[in-house]
Amino acid sequence: APEERLPRPPPSPSPTLRMSSTTTDEAKIIDGKAVAKEIRADIKKQVEELKKEHDVLPGLATILVGDRTDSAMYVKFKKRAAKEVGFHSVDIKLPETVTEEQLIAEVKKCIDDKAVHGILVQLPLPKHINEDKVLASIPHHKDVDGFSAQNIGNLCLKGGEPPLAVPCTPAGCVELIQRTGVDVKGKDAVVVGRSNIVGMPMAHLLRSMDCTVTVCHSRTKDIKAHVRRADILVAAIGSKAI
Repeated sequence: APEERLPRPPPSPSPTLRMSSTTTDEAKIIDGKAVAKEIRADIKKQVEELKKEHDVLPGLATILVGDRTDSAMYVKFKKRAAKEVGFHSVDIKLPETVTEEQLIAEVKKCIDDKAVHGILVQLPLPKHINEDKVLASIPHHKDVDGFSAQNIGNLCLKGGEPPLAVPCTPAGCVELIQRTGVDVKGKDAVVVGRSNIVGMPMAHLLRSMDCTVTVCHSRTKDIKAHVRRADILVAAIGSKAI
């Protein structure tokens, strides 16, 4: 159903992706901007066909709380990408002082809006708001970020129902890897970072591609040794030169 599968603009944070060849041992630089351009052109075409055949436009609601410059920038990029591909866009801006109950009430309005097929609450939220509770208020079929327990659970399970949405940054990394045409089965993949947003889902996606996956983090001993042996390296730690 159209409301269950919504193409999405890329979120933050943006990881670093490196792939090496076992024959030349040289890194391959992937042109992410060129791939993104191709994907958006494909999505725009799909949106036009959806409108023509079913008179439906994918609807994306973004909720921004407070005046963080980085969050405002990310939302701006998402809105621009949504406009470029022809999505119906709903933009909600709330003050830093908004209460948790008021924020969840806005989420529920989007849930009830039949023109909205995906809801995106920009993180992080102010400290007085429980992020987990807010994200849990979004039903899995409108969870455009793929953060709900049901979507993450289906992502991690082998077999069964696929998730209705996959966290976008890891999904983007997989897209880039697949477009290289390299067979990754059996390759050593190292993910630096274990966040719920990038590291954890990235590791599970690589496992689903039959990679041998190692997850490194701040407590890992000798990260350099793990990184050196990686055929595929995804750095999603949020810190330079770790």
